[in-house]
Amino acid sequence: MSKLPENIGIETKCVQSGYRPENGEPREVPIIESTTFKYDTSADMGRLFDLEAEGYFYSRLQNPTCDYVAAKIAALEGGSAAMLTGSGQAANFYAVFNIAGCGDHIIASSSIYGGTFNLLGVTMKKMGLDVTFVSPDCSNEELEAAFRPNTKAVFGETIANPALTVFDIERFAKKAHEHGVPLIVDNTFATPVNCRPFEFGADIVTHSTTKYMDGHGSAVGGCVVDSGNFDWMAHADKFPGLTTPDDSYHGITYAEKFGQKGAYITKMTAQVMRDLGSVQSPYNAYLLNIGLESLHVRMKQHCANALAVAEYLKNSPDVEAVNYPSLPGDKYYARAQKYLPNGSCGVVSFVIRGGRDRAERFMKELKIFAIETHVADARSCCLHPASSTHRQLTDEELVNAGISSGMIRLSCGLEDARDLVADIDQAMKNSRG
Repeated sequence: MSKLPENIGIETKCVQSGYRPENGEPREVPIIESTTFKYDTSADMGRLFDLEAEGYFYSRLQNPTCDYVAAKIAALEGGSAAMLTGSGQAANFYAVFNIAGCGDHIIASSSIYGGTFNLLGVTMKKMGLDVTFVSPDCSNEELEAAFRPNTKAVFGETIANPALTVFDIERFAKKAHEHGVPLIVDNTFATPVNCRPFEFGADIVTHSTTKYMDGHGSAVGGCVVDSGNFDWMAHADKFPGLTTPDDSYHGITYAEKFGQKGAYITKMTAQVMRDLGSVQSPYNAYLLNIGLESLHVRMKQHCANALAVAEYLKNSPDVEAVNYPSLPGDKYYARAQKYLPNGSCGVVSFVIRGGRDRAERFMKELKIFAIETHVADARSCCLHPASSTHRQLTDEELVNAGISSGMIRLSCGLEDARDLVADIDQAMKNSRG
């Protein structure tokens, strides 16, 4: 099959990018459910181990099904290369660990998913990586002061989970580049349908594909996408893992051998995935691809439903505050119009009057929204972050992350918006006590 035209819309990319069958090959992405691959000679396999030839030898590093789907996500984001991982947490860990380790430092927005906050501030800190958390709304002077000589990256989320802060990608990218480091952006909630961070200066994008990309709560997974725009050799002293010989891989210097567009993902595959093995299964990648084919259609409905719910909550006497960046009057509305003009996501967070106890009563009364750890799939669900996803944070850290004890996160699925509003309305009335 011939290559796709270059200037196709993102809707066509969702359906057609990544896998292009040849004459007589399967029309659907094939599931290559095999751990190993056969070769005629040791020399043939040796060229793979030397990174001198393309191919597969062990699915802990690469698998054709996973690569087809990774290529689709790279196309959606406008990146040069991508790699699937076993989870979104693995994607964020790999994205950072590929360029920063013991003795290094990164800067991260304080308004991020609680698991990522813990990953950076606790787990990776035990590995010798230091992190400075800054408010996404910090001044330029505060952001400048956070940089150190050993800073290797800046990290943020396009739309923070669950505070729904909109990250000022362009401003943080500019400051990161002034210090010769890349900006890593977790684009899970927006998806490339609603925001493409590379267009605003981001260098690396991550996803929990478990969320909207899969869309049906079927398969856990993650993805790392490289823009191919960051010049590693221009900052060779900061990134020796990419710009000096890798003794564990025959002395290859990734930035020289694979260039600006291929070095980052090749190193991540050949070195980090080789040693840590947080691989996505071929079957999960297959399910992910099915979800991606309808992503552009689903995101419109998620956003429409969320806006209807947010408008109801804004006018409810039971609600202290509503967070939804596409809602006029929201603190991040203007920023959302810049980065997310076609819609933000299907998640709404709000603070209910009555605090933690009222929040628990409210969620117990819901009939359509289910209490789940999950978010961002076809079925509507809800969560109380302070007692679940963010329960490991101190009160001060909760405040810094934009979370209060009465905050509830609603993930609006693909149901009828009128039914979702009616469910919330009856739960509000029945939880007043």
